[in-house]
Amino acid sequence: MEKLYIKRKLDGELLNWIDDPLRKPLILRGARQVGKSSAVRHLSGKFKYFLEVNFEEHKQAHSIFSGNLSPREICDNLSLMFNIPVIPGETLLFFDEIQSCIPAISSVRFFYEKYNELHLITAGSLLDFALSELPSFGVGRVRSMFIYPFSFDEFLFACGEELLFEAKKNSSLEKPLQEPIHEKLLTYLKKFLIMGGMPEVVAGFVRSKSIISSRQILDDLITSLKVDFAKYKKRVPALRITEVFESVTNQMGNKFVFSKAATEANHKQVKEAINLLIMAGLVIPVTHSSSNGIPLGAESDQKKRKMLVFDTGVFQKLLGLDISSYLLENDFNFVNKGAIAELFVGLEIIKSLPCYRQQELYYWQRETASSNAEVDYVFQSNHSIIPIEVKKKKKGSMQ
Repeated sequence: MEKLYIKRKLDGELLNWIDDPLRKPLILRGARQVGKSSAVRHLSGKFKYFLEVNFEEHKQAHSIFSGNLSPREICDNLSLMFNIPVIPGETLLFFDEIQSCIPAISSVRFFYEKYNELHLITAGSLLDFALSELPSFGVGRVRSMFIYPFSFDEFLFACGEELLFEAKKNSSLEKPLQEPIHEKLLTYLKKFLIMGGMPEVVAGFVRSKSIISSRQILDDLITSLKVDFAKYKKRVPALRITEVFESVTNQMGNKFVFSKAATEANHKQVKEAINLLIMAGLVIPVTHSSSNGIPLGAESDQKKRKMLVFDTGVFQKLLGLDISSYLLENDFNFVNKGAIAELFVGLEIIKSLPCYRQQELYYWQRETASSNAEVDYVFQSNHSIIPIEVKKKKKGSMQ
């Protein structure tokens, strides 16, 4: 069965990249299975030729990068190997799973310097591990694009609800949605919270209209994510990474406590596992900031962090929540289960921000003997700081 491709916000960014006269080679960065390769293959329809080199699958291609890193010579050899012309303006060249071939990563900078008329995109599910070992790689010569699972807006479009999206977009406190429309929107939000935004899961739901079958796809994805833990780094056991990942799930909504993360690991070992999960895109940190001024990072405390799992569907599956029955109920209090509401808001903030740099999330907390006040997120907008408090129930108050 041919895979269903669902249009995304990043498609527009990729089209802009094609026509950019100052275009640089593009590196797509993000967790495994968030749609990097699919987006590039979809973009290839705008070109006469498409040459995809998967460095995990095409081991023989590694030798092409073992000597001279001249871009034109590399392209001539790849063209002969795959029998596909490489012509500037007509060919999209795609290096996938590029983390498996370090010399190929090193070659990318030379494409900008010596062959920038060619359209080159690279991607890799564990690419950040390789890039962390090449600290000076491509500074000013490549452009990164950070990719995440579907946002709620993208999910509405996937379900064919463009008009519902427009109604949501145009609503306000002064002009609220009519009750039937609001209820319809809430129904879709429940579905999105349950399934999450992984492209394969969303495509499965669009095709089958079955949440049960979509959650089975989610099970398969989680299994493959855990299998990947063995590839992360040899000095960190896969079992420890699994244990720390599950602890992130269990500690969601609270400051992450390293001593609770692994039974047989010290602080340094847990921190190393956390850093690997962050680099893999599976965990997104939310750092404490005193928020007395901007930039927020100037008064941040790296020792005080909350950790978000990168997708609500994955989060619920890992936590063992079965909230599908809430779809049939009007009660929306299920979002209080496992701090799902707070997770959803944090992920939507990240997905709404520009994709060309890795965005940081911050929160504020006052820890004193008489007060433990907290604001879930603090967000910088131009020269202002906006506090965002996530209320998980209809009732409640805060100062």
